[in-house]
Amino acid sequence: MKREFELASRREFFGQTAGIMAVLGTIAAQRAQGAEQKATNPFAYDVSRLQKTDPKLIAYEETACWKAPHSEAKRIAAGPDDSLYVCSGNYLTAVSRSGERGLEFAASEATRCCAVAKDGTIYLGLRDHIEVFDGKGARKAAWESAGKKAWLTGIAATENDVYAADAGNRVILGYDKSGKLIRRMGEKDKERNIPGFIIPSPFFDVEIAPDGLLRVNNPGRHRMELYTPDGDFEGSWGVTSMGITGFCGCCNPINFALLPDGKYITCEKGLPRVKVYNATGEFESVVAGVETFSENARACGPSDCTAGGLDAAVDSQGRIYILDIVTGDVRVMKRNV
Repeated sequence: MKREFELASRREFFGQTAGIMAVLGTIAAQRAQGAEQKATNPFAYDVSRLQKTDPKLIAYEETACWKAPHSEAKRIAAGPDDSLYVCSGNYLTAVSRSGERGLEFAASEATRCCAVAKDGTIYLGLRDHIEVFDGKGARKAAWESAGKKAWLTGIAATENDVYAADAGNRVILGYDKSGKLIRRMGEKDKERNIPGFIIPSPFFDVEIAPDGLLRVNNPGRHRMELYTPDGDFEGSWGVTSMGITGFCGCCNPINFALLPDGKYITCEKGLPRVKVYNATGEFESVVAGVETFSENARACGPSDCTAGGLDAAVDSQGRIYILDIVTGDVRVMKRNV
């Protein structure tokens, strides 16, 4: 995925250099402070303290762990009946919370994201378009390509609409149920007070909250944003920080999920960790810290922001399922406090 994404999109993503450099400048200043404290090497930056999570902040415990059905797992989603759906390789696989496989079918190329509507309809994201399947895996439609730059990484579906996060074009695409593109959301627009998305790596997500507003991550700006279904910008939250309450690196949070009560489950890379924020964006707790994802932490180096990463899904009981994109492990987490 790394090389393919770089070849297709490097110029487009790093065309927003000024915004990204502002973020990196903040992190560079934090690194400089750490370097001054290293007597043995004034240029070293020690992040070891950030790889240890205060146990008092951890509010979840692991109850099970199983492997994704196939290699190159990318996303995990929960269906209306609490079945889980894993995009791995060219396959979409329905899995129980204990890891037992159910429905599975292969697509013509790598599966990248999916959403399952209340009626069981499956919306599967391939690189540049969406394909529609019924609850038994029979393909019903293949929608038009979103363009040569398109790189679909997230899907959300309501009764009447489907929204796709297009990391390649840095936009949320809004479709009706027939596959007609109705609107493009989130493109920079000063008159509408829309800041625009900064997406340096192929991680971009969209969810629909209980209040009907869309939640979208803007990883290059280190924050979450809220939009109406018509594309009006309603607000944002998030802080650039190496600390546990904020987001750091080139681009975080990379993925997220919503609890039934509207709270956020955020996923990060670089320092891979999963956290809980309340509905207004205030940090509440840690689901799993860096020490849980040691191999994942090594995958994302300073010169490669496309590697590593986590994804999460939530069922109706509030259980959290964390997909480690590097190892293919799915961890089932249950609140312990």
